[in-house]
Amino acid sequence: MTVGLKGEADEPGWEVDPDDEWGVAVVATVGRQLKLRREAVGMKAGDFGKAVGYGEDLVYKIEGGKRIPRPEYLDKADMVLGAGGLIAAMKEDVAKVRYPKKVRALAESEGKAVEIGVYECNIIAGLLQTPEHARALIEAAQPPYSPDDVERMVAARLARRSVFERTPAPSIHFVLEEAPLRRQVGGTMVWRQQLEHVLEVGRLHGVTLQVMPTNTDPHPGLDGRIELLKFPDGTAAGRSDGAFNGRPITDPKQLRILELRYSTIRAQALPPRESLAFIEQLLGEK
Repeated sequence: MTVGLKGEADEPGWEVDPDDEWGVAVVATVGRQLKLRREAVGMKAGDFGKAVGYGEDLVYKIEGGKRIPRPEYLDKADMVLGAGGLIAAMKEDVAKVRYPKKVRALAESEGKAVEIGVYECNIIAGLLQTPEHARALIEAAQPPYSPDDVERMVAARLARRSVFERTPAPSIHFVLEEAPLRRQVGGTMVWRQQLEHVLEVGRLHGVTLQVMPTNTDPHPGLDGRIELLKFPDGTAAGRSDGAFNGRPITDPKQLRILELRYSTIRAQALPPRESLAFIEQLLGEK
């Protein structure tokens, strides 16, 4: 590969999941369009690669539907091939392909919800995680994920945070256990940045954050996380690690059980103002 041009080793986490039929189809279509446009203007793959800053081998893999092109790759390709924005317009669908199917489905549901409720007992909620904290958690898994999978999972988790930027914003409430807030995942600096980020999000309009103290009575969330989503048409969905085998549910009777558990947890946790003060106190202890 020519010095200065990007190859596979420079871009972990951009492989196509062969089990993701929709993703495979999107990347194959985009790759085919890139190849047709390159050939239409008479450019060889090597020359095109130099023009966009990528090695010839990576150009062929993207055109062959074996690699997910980065957004900046599509922008440069659009300019070099004179596509007038047609290639760059593919970025939204291509970006979704990088995320695992389950995460993509969850992000789509969260993107439609008008109300989101999350209780986490073992970790800080994914919607609240910083990149460094998320990476440290994912890298701690056993058996370990490959570097490519780690990068893909971190990117997917961070993409879900776009829910905070929606207009109108949904109502979002979190209940976090004290123990994960005290655990210095990734080291002291990463931990402090994570708590500062939790405080920042907790102060956003439309976000309510509560802390469940460790020194408290048992509550119905001790057997796992709970997530509840309510949609504009009045329907809802939920999931709990400790109920209904952890499967997503939409049945009203089952949802009422999760809502009862979640409301009990919220009633037992510290009020929002005291919760933010508690996290500030944690930061002041170190």
